[in-house]
Amino acid sequence: MKFSRKRLNRTLLLRQHLLARVDSTPAAMVEHLIGLQAQESLPPYLSLAARLTDVDPHAVSGAIEDRSLARVLSLRDTVHLHVPADALRLPVWAAPVREREMKQSQTIGSARTVDRGAFAAAIREVLADGPLPQRALGAGLAERFPAFTSGQLGQVARVAEVLAQLPPRGCWKPTGSTAVAYDFLDRWLDAPLAEPDVPDLIRRYLRAFGPATAADVTTWSGITRLVPIVKGMDDLVQHEDENGRTLYDLADAPIADEDAPAPVRLLGTYDNVWLSHASRDRVTAPERRNAWFGVNGAQMMSLYVDGWLEGLWRIEDDRIVVGEVLRPLTKTEKAELDEEIARTEALLAR
Repeated sequence: MKFSRKRLNRTLLLRQHLLARVDSTPAAMVEHLIGLQAQESLPPYLSLAARLTDVDPHAVSGAIEDRSLARVLSLRDTVHLHVPADALRLPVWAAPVREREMKQSQTIGSARTVDRGAFAAAIREVLADGPLPQRALGAGLAERFPAFTSGQLGQVARVAEVLAQLPPRGCWKPTGSTAVAYDFLDRWLDAPLAEPDVPDLIRRYLRAFGPATAADVTTWSGITRLVPIVKGMDDLVQHEDENGRTLYDLADAPIADEDAPAPVRLLGTYDNVWLSHASRDRVTAPERRNAWFGVNGAQMMSLYVDGWLEGLWRIEDDRIVVGEVLRPLTKTEKAELDEEIARTEALLAR
C-alpha cells in the first residue's frame, strides 16, 4: 500500500489516540505509548489529557508515588515516565545511548575517565542507606573521587547507573522542593533489570507509531543498527510512502482514512508525536518546525489543528495563552480550540 503524507498523519494520530479520546487508564496509555517523555513534569499530564476522556492528575501523581509508574532515563537518553516492566527493560536496551552521552557530555567533562568499576562500587556505598538528592549523591562521590567535581560525578552517576527519579519529582503540583533524588531503579521497584525482547518492542512501536521506516525506530529509541532486525522480522508487512521509502507495519494495525477529521489538540513541549520519527513532517511542514524549534530547543508547547502543528501556547497562572497561530483558523477550528483550552484549564485547576 502506498501512503500519502496525509494518510500517514491520520494513521499516526489514530494510533496515538489523538483523533478521538479513549476511556482508558493512564497506566494503560503509558504502556501503549511505551512511555512519555518527562524531563519536564507537566508534559506527561498534558499528553494523557489529550488522549483520555478523563484524567485525574492526582491519581497519576499517586501512581508515581506508589511505584506503579516510574521516571527513569531511557529512550533517546531522556527521562521518561514508564510502567515498571518497561522501566526495568528499556534502560538496559538504551545503555549504548548513555555511553554516547558519557563520551560527549560537556557537563561530565574529564570525569568520563573515572574508573568505572571503582565508580560502581562507590555509588553503591553512597546509596547504601537509601535514596539521596542529586547534590548529596554528587558530594558523596566527590569525597571518593576528589579529582572531579560533585556536579560532574552526579552526571556520571545518572548515565553509568540505572537510577529512578523519585517523587515528588514529576508529581502533580507538589509542595516543597522538587529537587531530583535518585535510587537504584531495581531497588525502587523491587524487581531486577532485564534485557528486553527487541522485536517485541519494535512491534509495540509500530502499534503506536507506525507504519514506519527502520530510521524512524532509530530516532524514537536512539538505538542504532536496527535495520537488520527490522528487515528480519518476517511477520511485518511493507508499505511505501510518497517518496518511495519502505514502511514496516503490523498486518493487523489500524489504518486511518486520510479524510478522517482531526480535532484541535493542545500538546506539551515534548510529545510523542513530535519526537518519534526521523522526519517530523508527519505532523508539521518544515517551515512550521522552525517556528517551534528555537536555538536551545522547544520554545513553547504545541497546538495542532486538523492534525498539523499550527500554533504555540504557554501557561501563565494556570491559564492558557496562545502565543502564535501560524494560519487563520476557521470558525469551527476556533470553537474546537476554545473547547480544548477550557478542558486544559480545568485540568490545571485541579
